[in-house]
Amino acid sequence: MSDTPRDNEASRDMHRARPTPQRRLSPIWIVPIVAMLIGLWLVYDNYRSRGPLITLTMSSADGIEAGSTLIKTRNVEVGRVERVQLSDDMSHAVITARMSPDTDDLLTEGSRFWVVKPRIGREGISGLGTVLSGAYIQLEPGGGESGVREFQVSDQPPVAPADAAGIRVNLVSQLGNSLRTGDPVTYQGYTVGRVEEVDFDPDLRRMNQRIFIESPYDRLVTDGTRFWSASGVDLRLDADGIRVNVESIEALLGGGVTFGVPDDLPRGRPVEDGATFNLYPDEESARQGTFNRYLEYVLLVEDSVRGLSRGAPVEFRGVRIGTVASVPWEFTATQPETRGGFAIPVLIRIEPQRLGIENQEVDLEEWDQRFRRLFGRGLRASLKSGNLLTGAMFVDINFYREEADDYVAETFSERTVFPTTSTGFAQIESQVTALLEKLNALEIQPLLTGLERNLAASEAMLGEVRELSASLQGVLDDPGTRNLPANLNASLEALRETLEGMSPESSAYRELTGAAERLERTLRELQPVTRTLNENPRALLFDSLDAEDPTPRAPRTN
Repeated sequence: MSDTPRDNEASRDMHRARPTPQRRLSPIWIVPIVAMLIGLWLVYDNYRSRGPLITLTMSSADGIEAGSTLIKTRNVEVGRVERVQLSDDMSHAVITARMSPDTDDLLTEGSRFWVVKPRIGREGISGLGTVLSGAYIQLEPGGGESGVREFQVSDQPPVAPADAAGIRVNLVSQLGNSLRTGDPVTYQGYTVGRVEEVDFDPDLRRMNQRIFIESPYDRLVTDGTRFWSASGVDLRLDADGIRVNVESIEALLGGGVTFGVPDDLPRGRPVEDGATFNLYPDEESARQGTFNRYLEYVLLVEDSVRGLSRGAPVEFRGVRIGTVASVPWEFTATQPETRGGFAIPVLIRIEPQRLGIENQEVDLEEWDQRFRRLFGRGLRASLKSGNLLTGAMFVDINFYREEADDYVAETFSERTVFPTTSTGFAQIESQVTALLEKLNALEIQPLLTGLERNLAASEAMLGEVRELSASLQGVLDDPGTRNLPANLNASLEALRETLEGMSPESSAYRELTGAAERLERTLRELQPVTRTLNENPRALLFDSLDAEDPTPRAPRTN
């Protein structure tokens, strides 16, 4: 017999659980609950009392240890390094540090971090206190917005504090003028600042430097100031001669920057913080950089340009009026059709500001028209030697009136051609060439033949001279010739004695005087006879001059 549905339902009701009254909480649970609440409070209090967590990146974690390296400000601990690890690309170290509470005001956009450890530099030895305590990270608060949590740690300490009084300026230079952080900035040999940052811009291919000049020397920086590299000893040997410039000892050892206002420029007005200046390689280049208004001309030099370099002076009768800009310039450009041969193009700059008009407005168009007129009056450029020791040359401009009618206006690569004339060396070379051409035109063979004959005759003459010398030597060696001086002395002695015998006191002299007197009387007596014979020669034959001339008789006939 099967159970009915009513019986089944009754059975289920019998086995269903029935609720019973719940007992109260036991007092033993109060202790763990209180302990848990205290633990939660301690966790919350610890979390609330912890400072912010920051991330520091640096190229190398040398001297940094997790859990021991401190972060200090003014020698007060404000944080500790918790973890040191490599970046994902392994290019730098990533440091995680826990800062102390209430340090949010220190973590601003301008805050700077650097590692303090023993260093030896041009300024001396620093960081000796970390030899025993170990290196630590120095924090210098900035003045930007707070809440920053990521910072870059510098390898070198900053040159000047962020709140230091002074001025920061930017310098732009080429690769050859690169500096290093910490290099001195001097004014007339006195250190007034330091180089703070150095960065290379690969797109513009130039160096960007930021320097700090402390107060009160920041007033020396004006819009007329020029900056140049101080290499310690600047030795230049060029067309102007030998120049030596010596900076400070520190600059001599490590270089640096110096600045000043050129003598012929106004002092200028003060500049604002962050102004940008060009950094020149030396003082002379800085001086030349003031001439920013110029005219460009091209010299087509048909002579050698050896010794002419960029920066060489362009002078007019000894007064510098410009500078050589490039040697050569646009070498492959098309030569003017009026030129018969190939010339070396040289780009020069005529700088009117050099003539004492720096503070005046320069009308370049007027100066260009003036030069064009002078070209037609014989103004020419030539290369001359500026230094015989180095062979350096410069461009000399002068008037050559004899070439005034030969001027033809030319252009080269969209630049006006400055007419040139041959240099002194070129003229000498042309004269030597002409002389050689004349020598080549001479008939040398007849001259050589005549020269050979003259040489043969000279040799024969030399032989005769040798024979004559030998004969003369024989005569001189003859004993009679050797006795000749003694015989001559004896003859002179006899002549002297003879002359002494003819003195007025001697008898021979008196006899000779008497004979001369008698001879004189005889001659006086003969004078009438001589006169008669001169007048009538027949008186010698006839007694009487009055008798007639005899007539010859006729011959006798038989």
